[in-house]
Amino acid sequence: TNIYGTRLEFVCSQHSQWLSLAQKWTGMLFLGTCLLYCARMAMPICAVNMATTFGWSKTQSGVVMGGFFWGYCFTQVLGGHVSDRIGGERVLLLATTSWASITACTPLLAQLGISSLTSMTVARFLMGLLQGVHYPSLASLCSQRVDEGERGFLMSTMGSGSYMGTLMVGGLGSVMLERYGWESVFYGAGLLSGLWSLTGWVCNVIPWLVAIASALFGGIISDHLIQQGFRTSSVRKMMQFMSMGVSSVFLLLLCRPLSFPSAVIFVSAAVGLATFNSSGVSVNVQDLAPSCAGSLFGFMNMCGAFTGLVLVYVSGYLIEVTASWGYVFSLFTMVNTMGLGVFLMFGEANRVDLWNLSEVIRV
Repeated sequence: TNIYGTRLEFVCSQHSQWLSLAQKWTGMLFLGTCLLYCARMAMPICAVNMATTFGWSKTQSGVVMGGFFWGYCFTQVLGGHVSDRIGGERVLLLATTSWASITACTPLLAQLGISSLTSMTVARFLMGLLQGVHYPSLASLCSQRVDEGERGFLMSTMGSGSYMGTLMVGGLGSVMLERYGWESVFYGAGLLSGLWSLTGWVCNVIPWLVAIASALFGGIISDHLIQQGFRTSSVRKMMQFMSMGVSSVFLLLLCRPLSFPSAVIFVSAAVGLATFNSSGVSVNVQDLAPSCAGSLFGFMNMCGAFTGLVLVYVSGYLIEVTASWGYVFSLFTMVNTMGLGVFLMFGEANRVDLWNLSEVIRV
């Protein structure tokens, strides 16, 4: 089932047949820069109200806002160096997740037992440290992943995101400040920035959340059908058909270029349906030979492990040769279809107690 949890890189690799990296990333990085400035400018927008709330003088307000630039200076070179080493996208996502969390938690930090002036200055300093890696990581990312003839437009577009972010927080933030208080500005900017950073791993998380509910649902349905009088073998085959047959349909859908939401939906459907296997062939061993179900299940699982081992190497070869996950998903669909066909033709649920060798050979 692990193959279903494939990352967003598959979607991007399929899109590369139609769009350049610059075209794919422009909107995402523009939005990221926009949210960066929304979070950065939240404090200046709210400074007057916060000073009134906490009794800061103008000098103290300046100290709080100046803390950002102290941190901002320190991580420019370091952020660029780390981005060159491990990849700008990793640094960008890690930093964004961190400063988005600090932004969202700013109202809570201000209410800590220590001085609000101290906590806010430290928070702004950390914001500067984390946001200081943004542009160096973008420069590293573009230099390594984007063609020379497309870098100018991409960097210019991302630069315009700073103006859009300032405009948004100045307009919408001011309305939120007046109606809901200064805390709402930080909550809003932090939440939106956090959602932006989630897209890097949501394709790995949501399918497994779906799998939890799907596995429980499959078990409940299969037991209910058997209790209602349906043949055990028919229920097992139906569950296995959902697990290997219907899920393969969604695997085939993943072979073509998809939008990010569509890819998440199809992967989640494939993963969720695959869990019906637990109510199909996995439990069928207990139907057939309860007296030695452990041994038979171990043998069956061992065969599956060897098959998985072979398919890992074959999949790696296919990806290297074709530069596409489409052939891998087609291969898994073919394997699923063959296995499903065998189970549908020969699968039974009649109990057989295998106590001696002659019975084992006969069966």
